[in-house]
Amino acid sequence: MGKLDIDVNEVKKLVELVAKHHLEELSVDYGDMSVTVKGKASRSPATSGDAAVEPKAEHPTSDRPSSAPPAPAPIEQEAEEPARIELAATIEGRIVDIVAPLVGVFYRAPAPDAPPFVEVGDMIEVGTEVGLIEAMKVFSPIPSEVAGEVVEIPGQDGKLVREGEALVRVRVTEE
Repeated sequence: MGKLDIDVNEVKKLVELVAKHHLEELSVDYGDMSVTVKGKASRSPATSGDAAVEPKAEHPTSDRPSSAPPAPAPIEQEAEEPARIELAATIEGRIVDIVAPLVGVFYRAPAPDAPPFVEVGDMIEVGTEVGLIEAMKVFSPIPSEVAGEVVEIPGQDGKLVREGEALVRVRVTEE
């Protein structure tokens, strides 16, 4: 996974656009990332007001942004709730989760007898390798997308992880 090509403010603007125009869904491509925002008009409680940013599939079906037609405005106006935003790196305050980009076995070190890539308390930079994921006998490095201090390592060495599962939590440093 590369660096995020979209920041949280851009995602918030998309969420506001969906809410303002009562859209069911809006999908936009940003470089190698795809953003999908689902509005209240979709009437699915689990996805109402959600925004998800995901890496594009290896076999993209379309390179053009698309959006669903606007849904009819509801008769009764409901109070708009702030949207929940899920990024490949989920931002909660100033803590960022570096997440698994694919399903596989997570390794904290490059070899069984080698020291881990990172430990709690380590200061890391953008691009610092924080682990490896083995999938189908191929090892994929997991680079950090942010600079900061490692505050937690929820990913367990040698255990299966799912796509989107938090591997390392980082307190972002001011830039």
